[in-house]
Amino acid sequence: MNIAFFDFDGTITNRDSLLDFLLYVFGYLPLAQGIIFLSPILLAYQLGVIPNWRTKEIVLGHFFGGWDLEKFTELASRYAQKRLPQIIRETSLKQIFGHQAAGDQVVVVTAAIDLWLKGWCDAHGLDLIASQVEVINGKLTGRLGSKNCYGPEKVRRIKEKYNLEEFSRIYAYGNGPGDEEMLALADYAYVVAGKRIKPRDL
Repeated sequence: MNIAFFDFDGTITNRDSLLDFLLYVFGYLPLAQGIIFLSPILLAYQLGVIPNWRTKEIVLGHFFGGWDLEKFTELASRYAQKRLPQIIRETSLKQIFGHQAAGDQVVVVTAAIDLWLKGWCDAHGLDLIASQVEVINGKLTGRLGSKNCYGPEKVRRIKEKYNLEEFSRIYAYGNGPGDEEMLALADYAYVVAGKRIKPRDL
């Protein structure tokens, strides 16, 4: 059997799912107000002052800190069912279906939060490795409950879950710097850009 690993944001989707989820939950005006409030943090991230994982925690904490897990999960499930299909790249979905038709195991490996992806992945028969939110006493703290599944953490989580020696071929699909280590792990690595999927330069 072969195995294929797909990044999610920008690889399977045509946009960042965190921003899209925030837009789905809050609408344009509250989201814009939140982004303006967080703009110093977002600028610091762009300048490399604040790491990816900490920026994500600050954003999650601002919008969802103190939320009931039940409410968050309900909205996340609704998003996966109603909104998420609208931002899926058709070329990537066809590639996923192609692997499944060939009998390959397909896994989504992403820094996005698992709760708003699980419903979509389950509906398409995909395994999921993702970041998680921290929950204490049934409420979101705004912090991550796992390491941010980005860069080297993707490879660590993959090897933790799968014995790669059991697979004849390893495929990987990504679109950004957070996917480089996962792409390097594969026998066949591909970069997704718009409607194109091209082999990564090894």
